[in-house]
Amino acid sequence: MDNSVILSEIYKVSSELYEDMVDRMPDKGHTKIFSYLTRLGKVLVNADRASFWKWDKKAHVLWTTSATDADTIVIPDNKGLVAKALRNGDLLMTNDPYSDPDFNPEVDKKTGYVTRSVLTMPISNIKGEYIGAYQVINKLDEGGFTKEDSQKLSLAAVICGLALESDVFLDESYTDKLTGLKNRMGFYSDLGWKYDPFIKDKSRTLSLFICDIDHFKSVNDTFGHNTGDEVLKVMADILSDSCDTGCGVYRWGGEEFIMIMPDADAEQCAQKAELVRMRAENTICKVGDAEIRFTVSFGITEYNKNRTVADNIGAADKNLYIAKETGRNRVVS
Repeated sequence: MDNSVILSEIYKVSSELYEDMVDRMPDKGHTKIFSYLTRLGKVLVNADRASFWKWDKKAHVLWTTSATDADTIVIPDNKGLVAKALRNGDLLMTNDPYSDPDFNPEVDKKTGYVTRSVLTMPISNIKGEYIGAYQVINKLDEGGFTKEDSQKLSLAAVICGLALESDVFLDESYTDKLTGLKNRMGFYSDLGWKYDPFIKDKSRTLSLFICDIDHFKSVNDTFGHNTGDEVLKVMADILSDSCDTGCGVYRWGGEEFIMIMPDADAEQCAQKAELVRMRAENTICKVGDAEIRFTVSFGITEYNKNRTVADNIGAADKNLYIAKETGRNRVVS
């Protein structure tokens, strides 16, 4: 590819990225940044395909949402060329991938695509810990990838690493470490972009419930805080398992949780809350020799778009208070 064409493409990608960052980025987040940087890497080395892989060490998987011409891909972190590059902690470059025993040809067999050359660069955080990898496939120029291509790709790879580290840090700040659910900060963040279209569109509804584990203090007092923590985690699992696509579950604080439901009215939200209530009532939390049973109370509200977020939370909280005062283990809308 001619250098002037490469520069033109680089300027184009950079300009689009800048415009999105100062204008439309809030509803896309880091995923959009990874997509642009993937395009940039593809241009820099004149490759047919490119992808940026994130390493989820807890789940032992590598996954990408920025693979050019491909849907989201999830693979084990002990197989494939990306895993090999991370395992060795070094750049991996091959112009004969089918001869590499770590190359997985199954995708090519299914799609008919022929992988001729691969360049994979491990990416680390500022502590030097590997957190992902940048990969380009099939050099369009003759001869395959060279050391010069890794040098060209290094800038995009470094920026991707910084973006991923920022993404991980932001995700951790929005996550409750005990339950794994998003916390109050995560709730407000999601409300500001994920659910904002439902709030702005008068033809769409949004509902939520706030729930509270009944007599939770007595659990801590009787069995200890470690047991109380286990009850909180069990409740979080019940809510997560009951959460439909598009819905969100959050630990509001203490023993209180929130579920937000788009395209649902108060009645539908109450039906969901009742299912969760029944499941909690029939669940036994086993901690050592202790078997803990617990119940949960719920307050429902349909989001009033003419009121503030605090007012809407307050409306649900008011109904939760009524549920508590009228016997607990019930849903009030």
